Amino acid sequence: MFTSASVAETQAAGARVAQEVKVGEVLALAGDLGTGKTQFVKGFTRGLGCPAPVTSPTFTLLHEYRGGRLSIYHFDFYRLENVTALKAIGFDEYIFGNGVSIIEWADRFPSAIPGDARWIRFHMLSPHERAIELE
Repeated sequence: MFTSASVAETQAAGARVAQEVKVGEVLALAGDLGTGKTQFVKGFTRGLGCPAPVTSPTFTLLHEYRGGRLSIYHFDFYRLENVTALKAIGFDEYIFGNGVSIIEWADRFPSAIPGDARWIRFHMLSPHERAIELE
């Protein structure tokens, strides 16, 4: 477990995790609104050397980032109504493809997450502190 006291620390945690990932890995992020998931993804993307600006794909379901060590497939399940929508965008091809997948709100549809995914849970400790639990 890691405690973050700032956006910069949450992003730094994401950048550290990025140093370890390999092609085909899936990171499943879980936590309430405002716990730092998207900030973690910003650091993760930067840690892979991708210069693209990162925003949450809440309304589009998927953002792809290229230009770093690995391609990044950034999913957000927050507004996803059912797993059928994942099939429509080719979810399996992404998560078993040539990049790394990072999924916000993965706990909404855990059945869609591969068994070997790495879960990262975010918890609000106070208005300024977050706990990041790497499983």
